[in-house]
Formats: sequence, C-alpha cells, structure tokens
Amino acid sequence: MNIVLFHSTCGLRPAVHAAAGRLRDAGHTVQVPDLFEGRTFGTVAEGMAFKEEVGSDELLKRAVVAAAPHSDEGLVYAGFSLGGSLAQNLALADEKARGLLLLHGTSDIADNASVDGLPVQLHVADPDPFESHDWLTAWYLRMQRIGADVEVHRYPGAGHLYTDPDLPDYDAESDERTWQTALGFLESL
Repeated sequence: MNIVLFHSTCGLRPAVHAAAGRLRDAGHTVQVPDLFEGRTFGTVAEGMAFKEEVGSDELLKRAVVAAAPHSDEGLVYAGFSLGGSLAQNLALADEKARGLLLLHGTSDIADNASVDGLPVQLHVADPDPFESHDWLTAWYLRMQRIGADVEVHRYPGAGHLYTDPDLPDYDAESDERTWQTALGFLESL
C-alpha cells in the first residue's frame, strides 16, 4: 500500500517516524509530510496553540498539497489525532482512496460525503478526552450511513496519544495491540 501518514498536533515527532518505519518494514510505501514545518511540541496543549496560530484551513491546504502528488496511486490515508482528522477529510474527498487508518482522532463529516465501502479503522483511548463516547457513537453511525466499512478499536485506560513513547499518555500494551491490528487491516486492503 501507498500510505500518507499525518502527524498529531505535537508535530513530526520520533514516534511518527517510528510508525512510518514499522509500516515500511511491513512492505508499505509511506509519505510522512511535516505540516508544522519543523515545529514539535511536548504537550497537546502546546501543539493546539500552534495549530490555532496556523489555522485549520492552512493545515488542510498543506495536507492536500502533501498528498496530491501521490493520490493518483490510490492512497491509504492515515494520521495521529489532528493528523487523523486531516486524513479523514482527504480520504472522504478522494474517490481513489484505498483506506483510512485513524489513530487517536476523527473529524466532522461533510453533509454531502459519500464513499462506496471505504475501509476505515479507528484506534482510540477509552475514555479519550478529545473523542467522547457520544461523539464516537455519532461518528461511527454517520460513517456507516455514508457507506464506509468502519471498525473501532478502543483501549481502556490508555492516554490520548498512547502510541508515542516519549509522551506521558504512552501505553506500551495498547500501542502494540494497535499496531498488530492496524498492520492486519492494511494487509487486508
């Protein structure tokens, strides 16, 4: 698979490079754009402040520009938290998308969105301070209504960005289970 992997609001940290390496080791081609132009943050709060400075529209534009050269190949869009939100927006707008892998984050779904069986897998902490149970239930139902083939995997007790070993949210067991499941998902596409 050809995958574009978007970083979280903490920026293009070593954990994102490690994830890309894991995907490459499994035989995938992975693009890892730096939407924050070199800036990284040690907390979600710091990253969110920077995100607000840059603006959501600008970040979406950067994501589109980063993915565009590869989109003719039929991409799998993937991302961590904020990057998941961006990946979701791009995948739902790309009729050639092969799949959507979301780690720690989702996004609103446009009223006119429609996909034909797009495989979607979400991995999220339970509970997650940014993805409430009510939100996730509504998101799941809406994704099904627009035609996505959705799986949600929840990880009790894990922190929001539980796949980044350099952040306090890290949960080694949940991280390993996430990647085993995600690699199986990608293999099935």
